[in-house]
Amino acid sequence: MKAVIAALGIDPERLTIVLNQLVSFKRGGESLRFSKRKGVIVTLKDLVDEVGPDACRYIYLSRKPESQMEFDLELATRQSMDNPVYYVQYAHARIRSILRAAEEQGIDFADGDVSLLRHPQESELVKKILELPDVVALAAAKLDPTPLPYYAYELARVFQAYYENKDECRVLSDDPAHLPLSKSRLKLVDAARIALANALGLMGMSAPERM
Repeated sequence: MKAVIAALGIDPERLTIVLNQLVSFKRGGESLRFSKRKGVIVTLKDLVDEVGPDACRYIYLSRKPESQMEFDLELATRQSMDNPVYYVQYAHARIRSILRAAEEQGIDFADGDVSLLRHPQESELVKKILELPDVVALAAAKLDPTPLPYYAYELARVFQAYYENKDECRVLSDDPAHLPLSKSRLKLVDAARIALANALGLMGMSAPERM
C-alpha cells in the first residue's frame, strides 16, 4: 500500500495502517464458537441489528486495536447501570430531565453565579468537563479513539455521584432561598450535558433526551 501511495506521488509516510485483532463473542457467560474455515461468522450488519449502532460503536472504540476483545452480546443490550453504553447515555438523559424540570418551574439560570459552586464534588465535575479538549487532542495525536469512551464514562460517573448526593448537592429545591444556588448548579449540569453530548457525538453515538 505504501508503494502504491509512493507511485501516486504522495509521501508514503502519510499512510498509517491500523491492524485490529479478531473479536470473539459471548452471550452471558457462554462463548459463541465461530469458524472462518466453515463460514460460521457474525457480520457487522447482524451485530448492529442485534445490539444497535450505539452499543457497537462504544464497545469497539473502548478497546485498542491491538487488544483482543470479547463482545458480550447480552451486556450490550442490557438496560442497567452495569452496561457502560446505557450508563453514559442515561446520564445525558437524566441531565435533560433536570433541565426540563427547571424550565417547568420557570427557572432561567443564564445569570447563575458559578462562584457559588464550592462543594468538592462540584470542583471535581468542573475539572472533568474541562478535560474534554485534552482527551480529543490525545486521541487525534495517537490515532487512538479509546480515550473518548473512557472519558464519557468517567464524566457520567462523576455527574451521577454529584446528582445522587442530594443532601449536599441538591440541584432543584422548593425553597426560594435556594434559587441562586439552583441557578449556579443548573449551569454546571448543563455544561456537563454539553461535554457529554460532544463526546457521544464524536463517537457517532446518540445523546438521548429521555430513557
